[in-house]
Amino acid sequence: MTWKKWFYDIDNRAAQETGYLFEPILAASLGGAAYGARNSPIRRRGDAKKGRQVDCVVDRLAYEFKLRVTIAASGQGRFSEELEFAQDCQAAGYKPVLLVLDPTPSHRLDDLSAEYARVDGEAYIGNAAWKHLEEQAGVTMATFVEKYVRRPIAEVDAHASELLNLCVRNLATESAFTVQLFNAQGDDYQWRISRQEDQALTLSDEEGSGDDT
Repeated sequence: MTWKKWFYDIDNRAAQETGYLFEPILAASLGGAAYGARNSPIRRRGDAKKGRQVDCVVDRLAYEFKLRVTIAASGQGRFSEELEFAQDCQAAGYKPVLLVLDPTPSHRLDDLSAEYARVDGEAYIGNAAWKHLEEQAGVTMATFVEKYVRRPIAEVDAHASELLNLCVRNLATESAFTVQLFNAQGDDYQWRISRQEDQALTLSDEEGSGDDT
């Protein structure tokens, strides 16, 4: 259980930093802006004092960006939040638009897409999501997104099935551990993970990033 908690530090921060990297680029390419929960135009139906974090707002469109939607990434409570986001957008007079870059199928993705359609929203998955971005971005920004977002993600995905041998060692004298990866040629890659919280990664808004990876 302790190792599981420590590994979560890597997974959670990786997901957050991935979102921090790509979401502003995608929002800018669409000509919109992201909103935190405090100043969001999308308010919660059950409590208008609370807002919804929105990845991108363009005119009356409210975009939700996802790298991937998996069955494991969203528990019942978290997934109900995902569904209610679409409903809150409709209630606020905005059309919810779901963009999922990875087309890997899951019943959660099906349910989420169906909910967006039910409230007159739109869902773009995989190639359809990239095509939508390119059409809305224009030639210059579409080229930028292709080079600095789509290709890097595709490069990572291309090696997703090539699992390397893993070795993890606890550093007994400090709150940290080392991770080593070994390839078939015997080359190893090592880095040190500290358990000291990085305050720069702490979100000030009421909600964290909604990205599933």
